[in-house]
Amino acid sequence: MGFWGADRTRLYKQALLLAKITVLYNIIEGLVSIGLGVDDETLALFGFGVDSFVEVISGIGIWHMIRRINTLAPGNPDEFEQTALRITGGAFYALTFGLILSAGVNLYTGHHPETTFWGIVISLVSILTMGILIYFKLKVGRALASDAIIADANCTKTCLYLSFILLAASLGYEITGIGGLDAVGALAIAVFSFREGREAFEKAQGKACSCGCGKDRD
Repeated sequence: MGFWGADRTRLYKQALLLAKITVLYNIIEGLVSIGLGVDDETLALFGFGVDSFVEVISGIGIWHMIRRINTLAPGNPDEFEQTALRITGGAFYALTFGLILSAGVNLYTGHHPETTFWGIVISLVSILTMGILIYFKLKVGRALASDAIIADANCTKTCLYLSFILLAASLGYEITGIGGLDAVGALAIAVFSFREGREAFEKAQGKACSCGCGKDRD
């Protein structure tokens, strides 16, 4: 095995490790966010947590994808990935519907969360974690000239955007006490969830490469 072969193997091991970290982090984040979201009656944090669990399904599919392309078998998603993507898409659509319905009820009834303090804490931790993961995924993806791994980094950017939405909604409520901001934050998360669901079904059909691959290669 030449230098490039050894270097390529090392880089793919790093890509797999990053995928595993992403899945593990989303499981922990999802459990904590849902638990605290229910306890504090904050819809935005609860929706953020459910979204994290849906990302776990997507992450497992990406994990499998990286293993497949490491064996020099690139191309459209295989059967395992297609199934994972369809489940992911359906889950995102269900989350979208649930968040819109719940946000509508909360706005109509004037519901106020008990506190959004933990939403601020979790969003800040997520912003830091996602930022680090994006940096290293892009670094590995560019070194391998892999559109698939770069696309995975772009998918992680969606998690970063959701973290900023959660932070804005949670911080806004803590500062102003306007309960509707929690519902508005949940609606914004619903918009992202719908878009992710649509992209998941498109990728399952081979019509799109994960989250618009190659868009942010520079």
